[in-house]
Amino acid sequence: MPLFRLLSLFLGLSVILGLSIWLVTSLYRLYIQISFTAPLLANLLLLLLILLIGLLIAGFIYYLNRYTTKSPRRKKRKRRPQVRIPEQKTQVAAANLKALRKQVGQIQDTIAQKALLSKSQQIEADLQRGEVKVVVFGTGSAGKTSLVNSLIGEIVGDVNSTMGTTTKGETYSLKLNGVAREILITDTPGILEAGIAGTERGELARQLATEADLLVFTVDNDLRSSEYEPLKTLAEIGKRSLLVFNKVDLYADEDKEIILARLQERVKSFIAPVDVIAIAANPQPVQLPTGEIIEPEAEIVPLIKRLVAVLRAEGEDLIADNILLQSHRLGEEARKIIDRQRRREAEKIIVRYQWIGAGVIAVTPLPVVDMLATAAVNAQMVVEIGRIYGVELDTERGKELALSLGKTLVSLGVVKGAVDLLAKALQFHVATYVVGKAIQAVSAAYLTRIAGKSFVEYFKRDLDWGDGGISEVVQRQFQLSRRDEFIKSFVKDAISKVVQPMSEAWGDEEDDELAEEEIEVEEMQAELADDWE
Repeated sequence: MPLFRLLSLFLGLSVILGLSIWLVTSLYRLYIQISFTAPLLANLLLLLLILLIGLLIAGFIYYLNRYTTKSPRRKKRKRRPQVRIPEQKTQVAAANLKALRKQVGQIQDTIAQKALLSKSQQIEADLQRGEVKVVVFGTGSAGKTSLVNSLIGEIVGDVNSTMGTTTKGETYSLKLNGVAREILITDTPGILEAGIAGTERGELARQLATEADLLVFTVDNDLRSSEYEPLKTLAEIGKRSLLVFNKVDLYADEDKEIILARLQERVKSFIAPVDVIAIAANPQPVQLPTGEIIEPEAEIVPLIKRLVAVLRAEGEDLIADNILLQSHRLGEEARKIIDRQRRREAEKIIVRYQWIGAGVIAVTPLPVVDMLATAAVNAQMVVEIGRIYGVELDTERGKELALSLGKTLVSLGVVKGAVDLLAKALQFHVATYVVGKAIQAVSAAYLTRIAGKSFVEYFKRDLDWGDGGISEVVQRQFQLSRRDEFIKSFVKDAISKVVQPMSEAWGDEEDDELAEEEIEVEEMQAELADDWE
């Protein structure tokens, strides 16, 4: 107990005790005087005296106990553990990070691995942190730095700067009464600035904004579409935002109210009207009629009050939601990297098998075109693509899937469509004597590619063809493979890998036959000469 309170308690009890003794003594004397003349009245007075003494003793014990022992409320307040992020969301975020570490182990790119691990470690640190991240975001002319200056009560940047002065995120510590956690407030570079450097600063600002627990989006007029879109995008990914209308000192009261109402109306679908706040972070000097120039005080109190209200009511959830969002985004980033890596590996397998298939058909052409579908879909290719996506298939299952897709190619008319398409593309590039074999071989390679790409989608979806089934996937891959750019590139590769080798082989066979015929002619001429002699 503080010394001042202890002395106050002692003096108070001394005064009460002295007055109580005086009162008891006075009542006792009165009792003695009336006890002989009015015994009943004296007995009532004695009863009153006993009650009074009892009340004094009870009051003394009550106050003594109250000030010498801690109340349950105070005990609870003192023993209350450090403010923690909501446990359920923390557990989900921790589970996401655990899954992320497994994903990172599958990534072959060491640079991407290190970057993801670094980000995951930062999120893990955020799970234990004790601060709220508030990011001030907006265009370079909206007065973001002035707003930060007013909030923290000291100059932290050039408040009279032009666009582009803040080139990187500057973070400062701020403590608000009524908010248990320390606030880290970040002044970001302006968005929508011209030039390469301005674009880079804008990207940095957006990155910082996505990492905020609470976003303070600052404008100095009505929202332009170039400001509205990033604000809406951030709200859609779950960013809690305050929209701050700064520099209201430059507007007449009527104009200020019109702009404020317009802002509230435009963002009402994702920002509540109470979260649209008008301030003047750095009011312009005012010249009085007397010629005296005065510096008005900043009108920042409405923003401070709203910050306190939001952080007191939602602070812990904001931190938890942000950490959960960051872990989800990081997991999604890892999945995209793994997906690109798997697609590259699957592409190598598809390319290898498409030219193997073309070579087989070139040597042994098929009597029926529809048989190309069965020949093109190689079961071993299916097994190898599945292994890339973590699916182990035996050869029999690979054959089943290959046969099923081959039948789909025929039933959808993809085989005939591929042959017609490639016959037209090859008509000016293939010699007449090899055209039939070449078209079959190149068509087989083309169908192998469609089949391989279809299986990539199947394995990517965890062995599911999707709502439209196998037919929809095959049709989509066929349409993608019919684009002019792809056909030109594919035919160019086919000519170098299939057509030219076939032509050269056919030419070599013809040369051999001609040589044999010349030898036979020479032998016949020699025999005729011998007979003539």
